[in-house]
Amino acid sequence: MRVVDFTHILRREMPVYPGTPLPELTTASTWERDGFHETRLALHSHTGTHMDAPAHLFPAGATLDALPPEQFAGTALVVSCAGAGAVLHMDVLAPVRDAADRADFLLFHTGWDRLWGQAAYFEGYPVPGADVVDYLLASGKKGVGLDTVSVDPVGDGALPIHRRLLGGGLVIVENLTNLAAAGGEPFTFCALPLHYEKADGAPVRAVGLWL
Repeated sequence: MRVVDFTHILRREMPVYPGTPLPELTTASTWERDGFHETRLALHSHTGTHMDAPAHLFPAGATLDALPPEQFAGTALVVSCAGAGAVLHMDVLAPVRDAADRADFLLFHTGWDRLWGQAAYFEGYPVPGADVVDYLLASGKKGVGLDTVSVDPVGDGALPIHRRLLGGGLVIVENLTNLAAAGGEPFTFCALPLHYEKADGAPVRAVGLWL
């Protein structure tokens, strides 16, 4: 079995959405003092490679812990968006439309993860256009993922793309990486969120599987 990791590692100094505190990873127990090692983690629920639940924006929306586990796994296709511009339209799907129609998840490879750790990561990244959002909703996808910090531009507090996708029952996976390693054929995708109560979002370990 081949496994490809699409997940940024969590560390003390890492890119976070503007205004979000950095995660804390502190030593709670040591081998010398306690006979074992343990780390205390403190982080916001949308840190790193993470999943947004409908409850992120909607008071009555589903939380991740309320969703069935099959929501987080299925057939996926990486869609190459090289040179597509600031807004992703349906033309990026045209070369792979048949496979895209059959996929549970579409993962948009913009290449923006190359800027991880730089200020430019938060500026001018591509976002889905209204036609792509219409397609994702109409085709009954489980979720959508991108190698960018958000499906909406940073600074757009109205979050219209989030609202449409989450309101339609999709989950959103943001800050993916290494999508180019998946190639252009369908594969099994798993993005399993941290299982905590009333989860509006959670870090995930996102991987592709070829059995």
